[in-house]
Amino acid sequence: MDKGFATKISDTKKTKNIISSKESKGRLISWSPWPPANFKTRYPAFPLVLTILIVFAGQWYISLLR
Repeated sequence: MDKGFATKISDTKKTKNIISSKESKGRLISWSPWPPANFKTRYPAFPLVLTILIVFAGQWYISLLR
């Protein structure tokens, strides 16, 4: 009964796992662990969204002071 069991033992030392990615592995700021180098291309709307969130948070905070 050979079902479910390997008949040949493969040598794992001979196989090499090569991970090739098109994304760069560098950093946007060399000394910082964040953000990655592809951050600008992956999230192009991030500055706009962050600015809108800051404006809304500022308006909400000012309305609480009144």
